[in-house]
Amino acid sequence: MTRSPSVDIRKPDPVPEPENDAAVPASRGRALLRRFGGNKSAVAGFGLLLAIIIVTAAAPLLAPYGPAQVDIGDRLSGPTAEHWLGTDTLGRDTLSRLMHGGRVSLAAAGLAVAIATAIGLPLGLLAGYFGGIVDWLLDRAADVLMAFPAIILTIAIIAAVGPGLTTAMTSLGIVYAPRMFRVVRGSTMEVRRAVYIEASTSIGTPSLMILRKRVLPNILPAALVQLSFLLASALLAEVTISLLGLGALPPTASWGSMLGQAFLEMRGNPSLAVYPGIAIAIATLCFNLIGDGLRDAFGRETRKAS
Repeated sequence: MTRSPSVDIRKPDPVPEPENDAAVPASRGRALLRRFGGNKSAVAGFGLLLAIIIVTAAAPLLAPYGPAQVDIGDRLSGPTAEHWLGTDTLGRDTLSRLMHGGRVSLAAAGLAVAIATAIGLPLGLLAGYFGGIVDWLLDRAADVLMAFPAIILTIAIIAAVGPGLTTAMTSLGIVYAPRMFRVVRGSTMEVRRAVYIEASTSIGTPSLMILRKRVLPNILPAALVQLSFLLASALLAEVTISLLGLGALPPTASWGSMLGQAFLEMRGNPSLAVYPGIAIAIATLCFNLIGDGLRDAFGRETRKAS
């Protein structure tokens, strides 16, 4: 007697539901934050920079004196109960000027980088994605601007337009734009060759929609890393320009103008240059630590995806 073949009557495995598109960026963001949080140096830099920003932003409320409040009778005094960091050549409180000056210097660096990003990011996207004559022209223009030292070219523009912090930072933003352009252009050219970009193009998705929804989110990591390093460079550039008397003009206080005034009294009172110098070094270090942390976090994600 032959046995009939057994029939498997088990229910088929359930078809997995498609992953929620909104959950992907959220989970990706949590993973990036977790990797960034694992970098103790980057977290320390971020926390210290955040404290500096809060203190300088609240300078009108926290500073014991006004940044331009003069007391000739108490000039060049050392640290006292009334003036914790002493006073400068005009009797102005060093701590108050340091707090107000940081507010000006950080805002100026942010303005320069914002201008550089507003110019370099869209042009880099267009050049890297479309290529052709547009890419060639923009790339040659970037070559010309990057052939000159940033500070020298910025000073030349200031000499033609006129001194002032806003003018200086606008000029610096234009000079820094090719740096952001190059990073965005290179990242866009790499993303453009991805399979999902070719698939979107093959089904007739408009180019601007592809740039906004597919290319831009994938080149943002490189742009953010470059932005953090540009902030450190812009802060040092603002200090140099103000030190030369082409940036923040008296009586406006900035870290660069404080250094410039301290150099005049370097022989008799070298301590006047110590406090703004330390503040500049710490802020610059924080930007670089954050940039390194972002680069490591995004880099590990890229290597894992590949």
